[in-house]
Amino acid sequence: MLIILDWDGTVCNSEARIVACMQRASERAGLPVLHPEAIGEIIGLGLPEAIASLFPEAHSEQRRDLREYYAEEWLAARAEPLMLFDGVLPTLDALLGQGHQLAVATGKSRRGLAREFEEHGIGSLFVASRCADETASKPNPLMLHELLQETGCPVAEAVMVGDTEYDLKMAAAANMAGIGVSYGVHSRDRLHACGPLRVIDHFSELLDGPPVVA
Repeated sequence: MLIILDWDGTVCNSEARIVACMQRASERAGLPVLHPEAIGEIIGLGLPEAIASLFPEAHSEQRRDLREYYAEEWLAARAEPLMLFDGVLPTLDALLGQGHQLAVATGKSRRGLAREFEEHGIGSLFVASRCADETASKPNPLMLHELLQETGCPVAEAVMVGDTEYDLKMAAAANMAGIGVSYGVHSRDRLHACGPLRVIDHFSELLDGPPVVA
């Protein structure tokens, strides 16, 4: 089984930092400082898509500035490492021990994911990864198609795990099974509305029987 994981909100507890960095970047760009819940709605999208969703009236120069300021704010915040969610590391090791393969499909940039891999020392656990700045952003299923092609895995033997409807809608568009996690950005009801196989409350629940339950 190929288990494809979203990163922010599924593997890494980064919501608060994403919100804070976007708020500071927005203020610097002369744009409204939005409520945390509004910013939480776009976590999982690629940065250009997220900014377009948050600030549809912003002109191109403001959006460009906001992208630059957000990147600067994110780098400045790196002095305090982000934490992985409870149970992630032992669960990943256990899944590998069961013979599964792991991959990542994320709205982060390649540079951002590479930093996370290095910071946590877990990049070697994943056979493949796709980032929003090198393919289409979620919920477009292109990154899933590319991961299947790279790994040679049939879609029937893969599952997408994520905390947002973008993850689960992407999986559905690729005719791939999906598992939602309730501890991230989107509510359990929103996840269930996307038709996942199940919604779990803790990362370790991926070990409760087969990753995919028909």
